[in-house]
Amino acid sequence: MNSAILFSTVSAIITSLLVIVAFVCAVYNMAHEYAVALLFVVALGFFTVSLVYLAREARIALNELDHYS
Repeated sequence: MNSAILFSTVSAIITSLLVIVAFVCAVYNMAHEYAVALLFVVALGFFTVSLVYLAREARIALNELDHYS
C-alpha cells in the first residue's frame, strides 16, 4: 500500500504544479502548452503506476485473507 500512496501523492503534487504553471503563464502571457502537456503526461503516468500498485497490493491482501478464512 505504501508504493501506491507514494505514487498517487507524487501525481497530486505534479498536478498541482501543472495548475500553478498554467495560471502563472496565463498571467504573464507566456506560452505554456508544452510545459503543461509534459506535466500532464508525467502526472498521468504516476497516477497509472499508483493504480497498478494499488490493484496488485489489493490482490495480494485478498489472497492472504483467503488463506486465513
